Amino acid sequence: GHADTVAALLKFRPKLSQRNAAGDSALMMAVLKGHAAIVDQLLDAGAPVNHDGWTPLMYAAFEGRTEILERLLARGADVAALSPNKSNALMLAARNGHIDAVRRLLRTDVDLDQKNDAGFTAESWAMANGNTDVAELVQAERRRRANAPRSLRIEIK
Repeated sequence: GHADTVAALLKFRPKLSQRNAAGDSALMMAVLKGHAAIVDQLLDAGAPVNHDGWTPLMYAAFEGRTEILERLLARGADVAALSPNKSNALMLAARNGHIDAVRRLLRTDVDLDQKNDAGFTAESWAMANGNTDVAELVQAERRRRANAPRSLRIEIK
């Protein structure tokens, strides 16, 4: 949470993709702790938002850090990325009942039917944890997508 120290260290151009033994980058740790100012500093310095394994977006969704989640999406965070247990960011937000994060993620093309290695979808994981309001949002989005008119793209060369 020490923005001045981070700013000073960034002057030495550290390797922002570096991850510790647990697989966490500086950006991931800032997201996890909710240090939005440091998230901005690291993003502005070019910290990667997408990589294998757990991602900053997953941490933001898991913790319900909607403002940070928004910043990561604006920088191209991949909503289709899967954690080692095959969960996407929506599933993690739904599991923990973070309704605002779920609402934001539902405005992307996130896969509503993704199943993790325990067989849970975002909807079923929300229900299993008593987050019925979140499960209802996912159900409503599933219905909306099913009823949305299909678009056709024609490319003329």
